[in-house]
Amino acid sequence: MGWRGILGFEYGIVQAPLGPDISGPQLVAAVANAGALGLLRAPDWESPDYLRELIKKTRTLTDKPFGVGVVLAFPHHENLKVILDEKVAVLQTYWGHCTPELVAKVHSAGVKIVPQVGSVESAKQAIDAGVDGIIVQGRGAGGHVIGQDSLISLVPRVVDLVGNRDIPVIAAGGIVDARGYVAALALGAQGVCLGTRFLATEESYAHPIYKRKLIELDETEYTDVFGRARWPDAPHRVLQTPFFKEWKSLPTHESEANQSVIGHSTIHGVEKDIRRFAGTVPNTTTTGDLESMCMYAGEGVGLIKEILHASEVIKRLVEEAQLIIQQNFN
Repeated sequence: MGWRGILGFEYGIVQAPLGPDISGPQLVAAVANAGALGLLRAPDWESPDYLRELIKKTRTLTDKPFGVGVVLAFPHHENLKVILDEKVAVLQTYWGHCTPELVAKVHSAGVKIVPQVGSVESAKQAIDAGVDGIIVQGRGAGGHVIGQDSLISLVPRVVDLVGNRDIPVIAAGGIVDARGYVAALALGAQGVCLGTRFLATEESYAHPIYKRKLIELDETEYTDVFGRARWPDAPHRVLQTPFFKEWKSLPTHESEANQSVIGHSTIHGVEKDIRRFAGTVPNTTTTGDLESMCMYAGEGVGLIKEILHASEVIKRLVEEAQLIIQQNFN
């Protein structure tokens, strides 16, 4: 076990399941090979055969364990069967109640389950259900944000709630470097989950223009402008692109449903039209008016100055965090 290892992994670092397909086999395998927990993102619709191939492809790139993230708000029962049948190391769940029945089902397959929560109440439900770990998401996170509390207040409360149980608390939301890692540890977390920092890597499946925007822009905003029809009542944090600044006050009755198509993308093997105000970020296959598309990012994006290999992100997180602790807290 390496420094701050969790859930049987060498390091206490988790790569978030970046949707809809940004954390693909290349990124997840690179993270796994570097000793951290990489998470594939399952399709937001039932696609068991495709998901099985996704898992198998990842296994051709790494012999290390990894996991799959599932959004419980979308159809997922057939996908879940595949995840358990393939016995990936970890099932990560989000945006839905992690029930004792689900936990028992996952455990019976020999898989660990780690929900992402945004409140103390949800954390308590997860603990009572018998989960193996909890990702605690603060309001500064990129993408869809399930809670309203800041990481600095929420993590210690969940840590206190866990007490002496063997359930690692993993902090998520705005963490992009070693300083954030050490701060999370000081709050009582045993690990960190990073999304935006792994989005800005060579191996992520994000479009090059999206990656470039992560370097060029440093401001984000919590909003509900994108994807209202497909995923209502699901606020999110996005980059303040020129398009977003122009339309951030979009009337509440408007949504992508009545907007024109501005691009196309292949997502998890399916051809998709992208309408204006859709909540779909551009992947490497996306064509069209990318500058007008949704671009999720967390509050820490201003600290990201370059596109790195995923292994280098992990190396710097570990080595620089160790150095900070040695220099300042010993």
